[in-house]
Amino acid sequence: MKIRAIVAATCAALAFALAGSASAHGQAETVTPKFDQAIPNIPGKSLVILEVDYAPGAASPPHTHAKSAFIYAYVISGEIESKVNNGETRIYTAGESWSEPPNASHPISRNASKTKPAKLLAVFVVDSDDKALTTPVK
Repeated sequence: MKIRAIVAATCAALAFALAGSASAHGQAETVTPKFDQAIPNIPGKSLVILEVDYAPGAASPPHTHAKSAFIYAYVISGEIESKVNNGETRIYTAGESWSEPPNASHPISRNASKTKPAKLLAVFVVDSDDKALTTPVK
């Protein structure tokens, strides 16, 4: 009886581990707010900074940004594959950056590596009342 319980528990643990591993490959990014403050000399505008962590193989779903948002993106570590609007798809490495105009579409944003994590800093200058910085494209 004890052996059956141990075998059943082991099989269940293995099934959960395999399910978790499979979903990790399709996971989205982890976004951590780092800064959010109104810009005192530009009424109605705020500076918002987010840290975006991508696990190996992780990607953001296609999305648009707030209509008022001007964005500066800086790769902290790893390699990020990105495409903004109808521009070229490009891989940015640690230390490289790009900008995105207001009302940008971001069809591709992902970790270019299947084995190493990647991280970027996204700096938004945005209307203070724009709370949804990204909206998934349906």
